[in-house]
Amino acid sequence: MLLPLGSFSVIALVSFLGLTRDGSWSTRYSGYLTIAAIFFAFLFSLWALDSAIDADGARVGFDGHKWIVVGGLDVHIGITLDGLSALMLVVVTSVSLLVQVYSQEYMRGDDGYNRYYAFMSLFTASMLGLVLASNIVQLFVFWELVGLCSYLLIGFWFYKDSARRAATKAFLVTRVGDLGFLIGILIIFSQTGKLGIGDIHEAAIAGAIGSTALTLFALGLFAGAAGKSAQFPLHVWLPDAMEGPTPVSALIHAATMVAAGVYLVARFFPVFSESEEAITTVAAIGAVTAIIASLLAIVATDIKRVMAYSTISQLGYMMMGLGVFGIVAAIFHLFTHAFFKALLFLGAGSMNHATGTFDMRKMGGLAKYMPVTFWTVFVASMALVGIFPLAGFWSKDEILSDAWDDRPWVFVVALIGVFLTAVYVGRMLFLTFGGEYKGGEEPEHGEPGGHAEPHESPPLMLVPLVALAVMAAVAGLVNLDDGLETLIVGWLPKESEELVTHGGFQWWIALSSTAAGLAGLGAAWLVYGARVVQPGRVRHFAEPLPEILENKYYLDWLYEELFVRGVVLGGAAWLLSLWDRYVIDGAVNGIGTAARWGADQARLLQAGQAQLYASAMLIGVVGAIAGILIIDAK
Repeated sequence: MLLPLGSFSVIALVSFLGLTRDGSWSTRYSGYLTIAAIFFAFLFSLWALDSAIDADGARVGFDGHKWIVVGGLDVHIGITLDGLSALMLVVVTSVSLLVQVYSQEYMRGDDGYNRYYAFMSLFTASMLGLVLASNIVQLFVFWELVGLCSYLLIGFWFYKDSARRAATKAFLVTRVGDLGFLIGILIIFSQTGKLGIGDIHEAAIAGAIGSTALTLFALGLFAGAAGKSAQFPLHVWLPDAMEGPTPVSALIHAATMVAAGVYLVARFFPVFSESEEAITTVAAIGAVTAIIASLLAIVATDIKRVMAYSTISQLGYMMMGLGVFGIVAAIFHLFTHAFFKALLFLGAGSMNHATGTFDMRKMGGLAKYMPVTFWTVFVASMALVGIFPLAGFWSKDEILSDAWDDRPWVFVVALIGVFLTAVYVGRMLFLTFGGEYKGGEEPEHGEPGGHAEPHESPPLMLVPLVALAVMAAVAGLVNLDDGLETLIVGWLPKESEELVTHGGFQWWIALSSTAAGLAGLGAAWLVYGARVVQPGRVRHFAEPLPEILENKYYLDWLYEELFVRGVVLGGAAWLLSLWDRYVIDGAVNGIGTAARWGADQARLLQAGQAQLYASAMLIGVVGAIAGILIIDAK
């Protein structure tokens, strides 16, 4: 954590001192420094993982320094290292390292090059701090830093109105979930007086927290997780987050922000496992999210948005896994998903680099122009579908198996999701790499004017693609013979560990999943590959569903009209009108009214009657003499 934070500090200081303007600091140095810092952080994460393996995943806590001491509140800054956090460290640092290397070429020539690497360093450091946090307040601080960094990176090209709006949308929508998270923290502190993650686990298992309070706490945590991990109905920010640079999208979707929500639920698995209502909510929301996002991906035309909806859907799978007590399956899928989803986004960036567009309708025929990009993206796509023996096959199969053992209805939903995943993946492959090239357009980043003919990306962009393709192919093998199970559950209290679902490998589930995936790919080939069935006919047959999907279930409209304009702007207008009428106008009118009343009272003394004036003078003289006599008497 300190290494990326150090690189952020150095780049920020260099920029503040203006050393980039006078040539003392080459902009390329910022990239080199960030890559070096994250590389050494990656080496340390491997050491941490090795230590966790030796300890069978058991927790090693370190509460180093007092941070906040107010009344009964005593918060220490500390580190929690166990199997779960060690695995997450490796995921975050490895993916971030490859993204930074890729960015060296992708962001070359951008005016915000220094700023980009500073933000990416802080983003990585924040996620590492979140993973290592030993108490819930410390976790929440880094949680908010992750949100801040995503806002800065989504709005990186702030001169674009769409980027500014997307960044604001992401920040505000995730704050809705974070409010639930904060309320949950207040509930648990009021119930236990504890904020240490381990202390909260012990209190939940020991029954020291009332069932209602425990459920509300768990649901508050899940609200925060739903915001960060883009779960229905807080998923609307993630597709718009594509306005940031493509490497940013890769890091957000693979290893940082969206992974934070899944990590949060997994970290507090002992709490969720003690509340049937909370764990069922996690499974149900995950199931709904997986299906609605897959359907949206089928109609999207921007390849990055297809990948965004894919991420939302796969996060739904992870939540389904957690909701059926399959913490091993969920984290295993997070692990494999990080590699093939980062590859898909970086592959989309490679295609944009060649064609100047993210619109799949303007691509086509890229397989013959970009063979390395094609084969790496193909491997990632098949891993996403869950084709044997790639990484996604093993992790998705575990979720299906655990779902069948615990909640069969979740299994049915997940199997439908496999088919839909294969449909949108096949559609993406046929539109981009099949057929003939459609011409492209001006690129997101790079030389204006687009490209006359597509071309393969430079080696600096291809090396991360190949490395990620290797991981997308073999990462699933790490859990053969349940190699990850001890690592992931070793830190759990015994009572929670006994609740973990162990579906195991089942041939009929593996065959069912593979059949669903192949069926989806076949359907995509019929419509977008061989064109046996024209897309227009499918659309006509499915009406009005395509229109509903293209309008994203009208949720954006609903939030904009009902909540933003209706509640927020309408409520603000009403409050401001009251303030204007009764405070501003009241103050002005009050001064005039007071002056008029004072004048009326003074006028009574000026009635024009001599006897009244004489009486007043007499009373005044008598009063003055009486006062003098009283004072003298004393």
